Amino acid sequence: MTAAPLLANDPYAARPWVASYPASVPAEIDETSYSTLADMFRRSVADYSERSAFESFGATLTYAEFGRAAYGVASWLQSQGVGKGDRIAIMAPNVMAYPPIIFGVLLAGAVVVNVNPLYTPSELEFQLADSGARFVFVLENFAHTVAAARPALKLEKAVIVAPGDLLGFKGALVNFVSRWVKRAVRPYRLPGSIAFSDVLRAGARAAFRPVDIEPDDLAFLQYTGGTTGVAKGAMLLHRNVAANVAQSAAWLVPFLPNEAQTMVTALPLYHIFGLTACCLVLMRIGGSCLLIANPRDIGGFVKTLRKSRFTMISGVNTLYAALADHPGFRDIDFSNLVFCIAGGMAMQDIVAHKWKEITGQPIIEGYGLSETSPVVSCNRPDLHAFSGTIGYPYPSTDVSIRSAQGEAVAVGERGELCVKGPQVMAGYWNKPEETKAAMTPDGFLRTGDVAVMLPDGQLKIVDRLKEMILVSGFNVYPNEVENVLVQHPKVKEAAVIGLPDPHSGEAPFAFIVPRDESVTGEELHDFCRETLTHYKAPRHFEFRDSLPKSTVGKVLRRVLKEEVLARRNS
Repeated sequence: MTAAPLLANDPYAARPWVASYPASVPAEIDETSYSTLADMFRRSVADYSERSAFESFGATLTYAEFGRAAYGVASWLQSQGVGKGDRIAIMAPNVMAYPPIIFGVLLAGAVVVNVNPLYTPSELEFQLADSGARFVFVLENFAHTVAAARPALKLEKAVIVAPGDLLGFKGALVNFVSRWVKRAVRPYRLPGSIAFSDVLRAGARAAFRPVDIEPDDLAFLQYTGGTTGVAKGAMLLHRNVAANVAQSAAWLVPFLPNEAQTMVTALPLYHIFGLTACCLVLMRIGGSCLLIANPRDIGGFVKTLRKSRFTMISGVNTLYAALADHPGFRDIDFSNLVFCIAGGMAMQDIVAHKWKEITGQPIIEGYGLSETSPVVSCNRPDLHAFSGTIGYPYPSTDVSIRSAQGEAVAVGERGELCVKGPQVMAGYWNKPEETKAAMTPDGFLRTGDVAVMLPDGQLKIVDRLKEMILVSGFNVYPNEVENVLVQHPKVKEAAVIGLPDPHSGEAPFAFIVPRDESVTGEELHDFCRETLTHYKAPRHFEFRDSLPKSTVGKVLRRVLKEEVLARRNS
C-alpha cells in the first residue's frame, strides 16, 4: 500500500477519486503479485503457451515460441559474460524480434536500454555512453548509425537483427532479398558483429542459468527528453513496471470479454507507452500484439487493419487523426473492437468525435510519463463518449495538485500535478541533483504538467508548465488554443508557442498545417476570437507542410520555438 500524502491540509489526501471507480476496480493493488517482470514472463509463457503472443507481417509467434526465443537470447548473453545490472541497448522499430530481446535481457538479469532507431549518430552516442551499454541489438536498416557512433563508444558487441527474423519461411525470403541488396550497397561496417539468427542458434545450445531477480533490481533505463531538452535515463525497477502492469490490468480486465484480446501495437516498443500499455499488459492477460513496424505509412497501416482481427488499439492524437483521415479507413471491420486507448499528448475533441463516428467506439484517454512506468490515470473503461479529461488516478496512486510555492491548491484550481505510487521511478540515472529537483520534500514526483481536479476526482491536464505562455500577466495554455484552431475546417494540424513580445512580454504564435491552402492568418484569428478572449487568439501565423514530431507523434513545440528564435537572431 502506498503512503498517503504528507502535506498538511492537502485536500487530495482522502483520494476523492476512489468513490468514482467502477465497482469492480480495487482502490489498491496487490504489489506482491508479479513483483518482477521475469516472474510475469514465466507465468504467461506457461499459462498461455499455445496462444498467439505477437503477430507481424502475417506471421504469428506463440507464447511457447516467444519463450524459447527469449531464453535463447538470455543464454547467449550469459555465454558472453553479461550479468546482473549490465546495460544492453535495443535499437529497432516494432519487429518480431524486439519482444524476445527485451525479455532475454531481463531474464539474464541485465537492464534494457530502449533506443529510438531514428536517432542521429550523436544522439545515439550520448545515450549509449550515458547508460554504459555493453551491447546493442540493432535492426540492420539502422546499423549505419551504430557504425558512425561506434568509434566514440566502449561498445563491446553489436547484434544485427534482420527484418524477417522470427517470421518463419516468409521471413527467410525477406532476409535473403534484404541481404542480397545490402551486400550490393554496403550501408554499414561493423566488424565483429553477429547476426541475431546466430545468437538464437548459439543460445539454444547453451544452458540457461537462472538469475535471482529481485523487485528492486533495475529493469529499464527509459530515456526522456524528446519534448523538453536533454535526455535523462529514468530508472524503472522491476517492481515499478510490474506494478503499473498490475494497475492497468485491474483497471481494464473487468471490462474485457472472456476471450483472447489483440492489441494493435503501432506505438513503438522503445517508447514507454507502447512498451507497457501494449506489450506488457497484453502479455500479462494472455493477449496478442499486432506489431506495426512503420505506423507512418498510413496507407500500409490501413491495409494491415483490413486484413486483421483486432479488439484493442492504442495511439496518440496525431495517429488517430491520420487514420481517421485516410479514405480507406471506413472500410475496416470494427465489429470486434472493444477499447481505443489514447495518451502521450492531449487528445483533441474533433479527432475523438470523428473516431467514434467511424468506429463506434469512444477513445479512452489516459495520462502518464516515462518516470511513472508510465500510467498515472485513465478514464473509466465503460465510458460512452470522449470526456476531455485524463480520467481518475490509478489504484494505489496518490496525486496532489500544487502551487508554485509547493502548497496544495483547492479542488477545481490549477496547479502542478504531483504523483506518488508504486509505479514512480527510482530516480534519474547518475543524476542525483536532477532526481532531487523532480521530487517534492514529501516524496511526490513533480510532473511539470498543469492540471485541475474536478469534484468527482477526474483530472484534466491544462498544459505543460514550461510551455505556458504569459501574455501581459495572463496565462495562455497552448492546448486550449490548438483545440480551437483544429476545429476550423481549413486546418489539419496546429501548434502554438509563446514568443517574446515587446508589448505583452510574450505573444501566442501559431503554426498551421492547412487542409485548404486558401486559409489566412486573419481568418484564423477571427475564428479564434469567436471562442477565446483577445489575448489568447494568435495574431502571428506560419503555414507549413508538416510539424516536427516525436516518434510517437507528439508535436515538438520546443523545436518550433528554437527554429523561430534562431531565425530572429540570425
